[in-house]
Amino acid sequence: MIRRLTLAALVLLALHLLAFGGEYSWFDLRTVRSAAKEEERKLTDSQGRLDSLSLLRDSLEYDPAALERVARERYGLLRPGEVLYRFVEPRDSS
Repeated sequence: MIRRLTLAALVLLALHLLAFGGEYSWFDLRTVRSAAKEEERKLTDSQGRLDSLSLLRDSLEYDPAALERVARERYGLLRPGEVLYRFVEPRDSS
């Protein structure tokens, strides 16, 4: 009887130390794993954005048509002899 109680107490103590004791408890490890997954997701997003920006840089550096498109869209540049027409939505009269 005493042996069983001692064994049960040791098992409970071991479970307690596993969950709450030591340098990193089970709860700390769960929190760290969750944070690591979040950082991996951010890293993946950043790598995707970096790849996209690298492709844009390469296209602007080596593709004259892409460079012209950006100059026209962002800066409203025109070739000699071209006329720019802008269509503006009417303001609400009320």
